[in-house]
Amino acid sequence: MTARLRLICLFLTGGAALAAGLTAALAQEDFGFMPKGGKTLLLEVLGSPPDPNQMREIAQARRGEEEWQQVLSDRTEAFSDRERLTLAAYLAVNVPLPEGLLAEAEKLDELAAALPRDGRELAWFECQFCHSLFTSHLTQDRGVQAWLNMFQSPFHRELKMNEQEREEFSRYSAVNMPMKIEDVPPDLRF
Repeated sequence: MTARLRLICLFLTGGAALAAGLTAALAQEDFGFMPKGGKTLLLEVLGSPPDPNQMREIAQARRGEEEWQQVLSDRTEAFSDRERLTLAAYLAVNVPLPEGLLAEAEKLDELAAALPRDGRELAWFECQFCHSLFTSHLTQDRGVQAWLNMFQSPFHRELKMNEQEREEFSRYSAVNMPMKIEDVPPDLRF
């Protein structure tokens, strides 16, 4: 999104008040109050540092959400139902990884860097340029298709998110939103 478009968004949605809220939100680095995204959950399954063999096995497979839930059922026993769904959706959308990406990350000893951003990361880093994360995302109760439809509006078409990222964002959001108001830090509520 260009600087000019960001300024227009700020002006159209409340200017100074929004800018003050945006500044506070962006200054807060801990977005841990939001439900975990698939990347975070996958790294929990794989351990720290991730086991290269397990990572390779997962990163090269192509499965649907239900298949991923079955394959990983013994590794996700401690996860909530939402976390299992979030992880399965993340894997269904984002793997197999592009050819060579994992090998390059392994050479750098940064396997986690090969993983695409998950829905939580996409929401945190993409939504707040023009509006409150709380009103635009955290409080919305939509299905996957409704979240995907949101990207058809003129101002959302400009987001620098590819189709895979939009799908990831939509699936994460459909599983994990809406949040309860009391679960959101007061500084980010409006």
